[in-house]
Amino acid sequence: MADQINTLEELSAVAGVETVTEEVIAREPVRDELGRSYATGKRKDAVARVWIKPGSGKVTVNGKDQDTYFARPVLQLILRQPFQVAGVEGEFDVVATVKGGGLTGQAGAVKHGISKALQLYDPSLRGALKAAGFLTRDSRVVERKKYGKRKARRSFQFSKR
Repeated sequence: MADQINTLEELSAVAGVETVTEEVIAREPVRDELGRSYATGKRKDAVARVWIKPGSGKVTVNGKDQDTYFARPVLQLILRQPFQVAGVEGEFDVVATVKGGGLTGQAGAVKHGISKALQLYDPSLRGALKAAGFLTRDSRVVERKKYGKRKARRSFQFSKR
């Protein structure tokens, strides 16, 4: 009991372990030969393939302008959120193809794809997008129907007599 270890320095000296210094890994921008960044966004059953490049802020979804494809103002607002949070509104053109799900799910999928593509194009935007929760895939999906039930949880009407 004569040689007790009282501090972490003594422990590391006995164990022969050197202190590990964390290296901050600088992320590199990911762009193709045309200067675009690509990402896949998902929400419910919708899957969006999104390309962004520097431009005037034009958003094209499935070959149509965003105002015609997503006619509701709420859906257009959803698409603008990543640019507002990152502070780059009107600086990027977006081309997206989306399939599956309904309009709301598709808008969420395009938003997710835009966020991921933005952080690939400019890694300095990652902190703001991650803090807003735009890089996380919303994993909520429709619950499956169970046998012996009318829907996922709804039972058939009970009759006592």
